[in-house]
Amino acid sequence: MVLLHGVASSGKTEVYVKLIQEVIDRGQQVLYLLPEIALTTQMIERLRRFFGNDIGVYHSKFNSTERVEVWYAVLHAKSKEHTVPYKIILGARSSLFLPYNNLGLIIIDEEHDTSYKQHNSPRYHARDTALYMCRLYGCKALLGTATPAIETYYNTKTEKFNLVTLKERFGNLPTPEVEVVNIKDLAKKRAMKSIFSPAMLKGIEEALQKKEQVIVFQNRRGFALWLECQSCSYIPMCKYCDVTLTYHKNDNLLRCHYCGYTSKIPAECPSCKSGKIVLKSYGTQRVEDELKIFFPQLIIGRLDYDSTRSKTAFEDILTDFSDGKIQILVGTQMLSKGLNFENIGLVGIMNADNILNFPDFRSFERGFQVLTQVCGRSGRKYKQGKVVMQTFNPDHFVINSVLSNDYEGFYNQQIQERNKFIYPPFCRLILVSFKSRNMKLLNEASAFFAENMRYSLPKRVLGPEYPFVGKIKNEFIKNVLIKVDKKINVDSMRILLTKQINQIRNHNDFKSVKVIVDVDPV
Repeated sequence: MVLLHGVASSGKTEVYVKLIQEVIDRGQQVLYLLPEIALTTQMIERLRRFFGNDIGVYHSKFNSTERVEVWYAVLHAKSKEHTVPYKIILGARSSLFLPYNNLGLIIIDEEHDTSYKQHNSPRYHARDTALYMCRLYGCKALLGTATPAIETYYNTKTEKFNLVTLKERFGNLPTPEVEVVNIKDLAKKRAMKSIFSPAMLKGIEEALQKKEQVIVFQNRRGFALWLECQSCSYIPMCKYCDVTLTYHKNDNLLRCHYCGYTSKIPAECPSCKSGKIVLKSYGTQRVEDELKIFFPQLIIGRLDYDSTRSKTAFEDILTDFSDGKIQILVGTQMLSKGLNFENIGLVGIMNADNILNFPDFRSFERGFQVLTQVCGRSGRKYKQGKVVMQTFNPDHFVINSVLSNDYEGFYNQQIQERNKFIYPPFCRLILVSFKSRNMKLLNEASAFFAENMRYSLPKRVLGPEYPFVGKIKNEFIKNVLIKVDKKINVDSMRILLTKQINQIRNHNDFKSVKVIVDVDPV
């Protein structure tokens, strides 16, 4: 098992191509895993230049007929009678479960990406599942990324994985020039132009004058993140979830991003009856609209969950951008996931703090990964790119690590904190979630479970606590987090956990309480 740690545009795909060719020359199959279905479009085009029709694609957006065709092609890969014996399968998580008969290599691209984790049953992590499959098939595994997960890099330090590093961009191209803009100071001086700093607008203008394209990153979709009454601070909330409603301008509706509930914009405040309801913060829709005001002559596209709901929407947007029909592309984290465009002169990051200020022990890690990946979209191939990063906290440790491109220093700081507070990779986590429409039953059941677990695992059981969003679809939620020492036998832990969960399920008072177990949550 090898980790290929290469900076953006260092030529990782070229390494993959050489290894794939060696494997298929031996008559074996290759599985190429990607974290998002959206990425398959670009990667198919790049790999088909080398391997033609030997590539099969498999993911959940295919209909049943398309998936059955790929299934049988993989199953009969050795048969001369089969018309399409796929040697290479390119796919997302579900492609792991195709009937391979001679697997020689699994490539896990962007191995750090949280999309590899499936959050509904069966809950599994595609990266970890792929590594286990390598043991079953006796094949090789290659994990590639510019920003390794902390746990993966730790495995190289403990010599569980081998490490190969590509520290320079292909052709010795310099990394993008990053300009950090303190929008807190600019706001005090009233120097901001709407939601843009003067440096951001200047950078966009300069790139466009050079006939280059621009990517603008904002990690929130919608037009405004919430509405608020200026008189009494009332904020419209979802009826079924413990979250604020996001305003979507295209529909002119308030929408919940958890359950899909929609509501009309109130003409007056339901609480104090005043008409002083204003939009607060902003998402990708507003960024797109504001850019159209500053650059009315340009074609501006948007890449987020709302704009890519149809089967071909993502591919259409990327094709138009690649062909130069779209000059500025606004998007969410979809933009950071390994996309390759050769004419990006500027990447603008609207608010870097959105990613960093989240109540999770992995928030700094994810922030570093997303910001580094987004910055890596700039420049590429022939020229140095530029990044303008707007932030309220320019001295933040993560932002400084991104500026210096210092993954090693970032890793060393994070691994010390993980060791001090006993978080992965120094333990394994099991998240046990309790859900119920009855808050009293929920509190009693979760407390009963946590107390019983503490008898066996003192000081290793945290909670029960309400999560960041404490109610979804009219069900209240409470979590118990268990830190499992890696020395503990897996079977004994499974038996203990099953016993305690069965006590909840068999308890007369708690039968209506749902219990969900997630091993290694992300």
